[in-house]
Amino acid sequence: MSRWTRVLAVTAVTAGAVLVPPSAAGAAGTGLLRLAHLSPDTPAVDVYVDPVADPGDGTALLTVPGVGYGTISGYQDLPEGAYTVSVRAAGADPATPPVLSTTVQVGSDSARTVAGVGRFADLGLEVLEDDLAPPPSGQARVRVVSAAASAPTLDAAAGGTGIAGDLAFAETGGYTAVPGDAAHLQVTVDGEPTELPLDLAAGSVYSLFVLDRPEGGLTVRTVLDGAGSGVVPTGGVETGAGGTAARELEPGLVGGAVGLTLLTGLVLARRSRRGSPRHAVRS
Repeated sequence: MSRWTRVLAVTAVTAGAVLVPPSAAGAAGTGLLRLAHLSPDTPAVDVYVDPVADPGDGTALLTVPGVGYGTISGYQDLPEGAYTVSVRAAGADPATPPVLSTTVQVGSDSARTVAGVGRFADLGLEVLEDDLAPPPSGQARVRVVSAAASAPTLDAAAGGTGIAGDLAFAETGGYTAVPGDAAHLQVTVDGEPTELPLDLAAGSVYSLFVLDRPEGGLTVRTVLDGAGSGVVPTGGVETGAGGTAARELEPGLVGGAVGLTLLTGLVLARRSRRGSPRHAVRS
């Protein structure tokens, strides 16, 4: 089997795994990183990730093109170290200065989410610390990420347990254990409660992204952080929808995740051909 055939085979298998989370956790000496676009009025962007100590020839280690609002990538398994995350307008020349950039430290066994948050006028990059520790038996652990501009502050509860209070837009709450069969997230804004459907599983850890719906109102995207001890959804995402929205994967969400997987495979193939010593990322 030729090198290109092997690369394409591995890439195809990995792309299929995008829709079947979770997969095994990263190996020792590596950490997990994922990306999210949580700014409702910011257009689509291209996101680049590169090691701080090894910028190479200007080609990013990871490139995720056309990331739109509400997109959360799967975790990527990266060697521990410092990485630069850069954001440019979708389609912009990668040689131009980024609109935003930040540095994130990926530690052994760590998990972090780099998110674009806030409104376009004051857009910023936030590094969220993800805690994948499993919940008590029969429960799930959840946190709320407030990414809906229509909710300046919100309260949230699941299964009768309060999980966020006076949480401001662009802020993230702490993880809280809730009943594993909790079926709804109750979000209260200005005294008005809204029930959004949840699909949780006991023993798992989730981030609940509260988002604006294009037609008005709120939705919640339920993203699986970890399932069981040491298991995380690398390369894939879990989604949920609120109100009357269809419960299906959005094209932009799938495109971002699949693009991340396929581009990772192409980067690995090119660097293998050149014999480059740079770090590779396993999907």
